[in-house]
Amino acid sequence: MSSICRFAIPFAFLFSLFCTIEPALGSARKLSALVQEQPLVLKYHNGALLKGNITVNLIWYGQFTPIQRSIIVDFIQSLNSRRAPLPSASLWWKTTEKYKGGSSTLVVGKQILHEAYTLGKSLKTSHLVALSNKVNQLGAINVVLTAKDVAVDGFCMNRCGSHGSIRVGNGKARAAYVWVGNSETQCPGYCAWPFHQPIYGPQTPPLVAPNGDVGVDGMIINLATVLAGTVTNPFNNGYFQGPATAPLEAVSACTGVFGSGAYSGDPGRVLVDKSTGASYNANGVNGRRYLLPAMWDPQTSACKTLV
Repeated sequence: MSSICRFAIPFAFLFSLFCTIEPALGSARKLSALVQEQPLVLKYHNGALLKGNITVNLIWYGQFTPIQRSIIVDFIQSLNSRRAPLPSASLWWKTTEKYKGGSSTLVVGKQILHEAYTLGKSLKTSHLVALSNKVNQLGAINVVLTAKDVAVDGFCMNRCGSHGSIRVGNGKARAAYVWVGNSETQCPGYCAWPFHQPIYGPQTPPLVAPNGDVGVDGMIINLATVLAGTVTNPFNNGYFQGPATAPLEAVSACTGVFGSGAYSGDPGRVLVDKSTGASYNANGVNGRRYLLPAMWDPQTSACKTLV
C-alpha cells in the first residue's frame, strides 16, 4: 500500500490539492487549478517529518545527457551547500528548518541509469513505485526522473511530479519516494512555465531558462516542490492546509510565485543575467543558477521568496 502526493505547476495560476484513491496503491493527492481565498496556514498534524541527514537516490529512466544529470545533481547538492553566493538555493531550503524538528540535510546517494526503457515508454504509478524500489533504504528519498519521451499516467494532464511513500517489508516502516518528469516535448507550457508560454491564460513572454534547458530547468521547479513537500509532509500527516483529502503543502501552497510582486500570469520580480538574459533567483554550486518557487514560512505564515 502506498500514499501518493501529486502536484502540477501549469503556469502562473494557484492551485488546490485534491485526493483520489488508487485501489492498488492507496491514497493520492492531486493539484488542480483553483485560487485559494482562505488564509494560508499550514497546520501541523503531529506526524513524522524527514529530518537529519537524508540520502537522495536518483533513478534515471530513459535518456538523459551527462549535462542534464549534472544540473539536477548540482541542484540537490546546492540545497545544503554554503559555497554559493546569496541569494542561494541553500537559503531557500533553510526555510524547511522552521518546520518542527530541525534541519533536513540532503546528500546525493546512489544513481541508477535505466536507459533501455525496460518498462516501456508509457508508465503507470505502479511502474514508478517499482522503479523507486530499486533502492531499498530506510531514511532515504528515492527520486525517479523520467526522460522527455516517457509518458506517465496523469503527466501533463493533472501532474508534473509526485511524492509519496510505500511500506517496507511487512512492518509499519515507510520509505519516501518522488517522481518528476521532463516536459520539454510533451507539455512545456504546463510543467515548465515560466520558461515556456502557458497553454492558457495571458501569453506573456517566457523567461530564459538559467541552465539553457527548458525541460530540465522546469524539472528543477517541480523537484524543488516535491522535495519540500516530502520532508514536511512525507506520510500525509505532517504540515498541510485543509483536510487530508485536499492538502496544500510547503511549496504547492505558493504555486506560481517566484519573486516579489507575483500575480496570476506573472512570476514576479527575479534576477536576470546581463550576458545571457537568463532569469533566476538562486545561486548553486559549480556556478549553477536556478529559479525556485516560493515556500510557505511557518514563522510568518506567508509565502517566502528569495528576491
